[in-house]
Amino acid sequence: MKKFLIIGLGNPGSEYENTRHNIGFLTLDALAKASNVVFEPGRYAMTARAKIKGRTLILIKPTTFMNLSGKAVRYWMQEENIPIENILVVVDDIALPFGAIRIRGKGSDAGHNGLKDIQQKIGHGNYPRLKFGIGNEFPKGSQVDYVLGHWNNNEQLDLPVLIEHCVKACQSFALAGLSLTMSEFNKK
Repeated sequence: MKKFLIIGLGNPGSEYENTRHNIGFLTLDALAKASNVVFEPGRYAMTARAKIKGRTLILIKPTTFMNLSGKAVRYWMQEENIPIENILVVVDDIALPFGAIRIRGKGSDAGHNGLKDIQQKIGHGNYPRLKFGIGNEFPKGSQVDYVLGHWNNNEQLDLPVLIEHCVKACQSFALAGLSLTMSEFNKK
């Protein structure tokens, strides 16, 4: 049975629950719900296992806080013996307009501390990621407040459909592979 590690980046704790920086957690919560599984505490992460057409998806939401996400990613890759091409990191991206998603097979951390830590812990940036655009509608010097801020009312209205789109992209990654998923989801 083929295994995949789907990682949603975010920060644990109720104060971060519905913030832009936690789109990875929100996406994995929706993926778990669609798969009828629940998260349980695990080492360095909340974890859940979902089955989809003969594949196992190991869902992790690191409990190490965003800036130390690599610790959880490295541990679960090794623990489950999952090759780098079978991991997908779901992360927020201020360089993309709100709601846009981009799936890449590799790349730089682009200044994102969660991706930076993953790259440091696994030794390279050659891993698949799904970037969810949160936009950059903030005054100069207010980036931290913006990404750790809550969604505005208009964003809240659009989020359910956008998160469902991300869930479908995660499922496609496991079923159809990176190339087909990029072709299908990067154009929308």
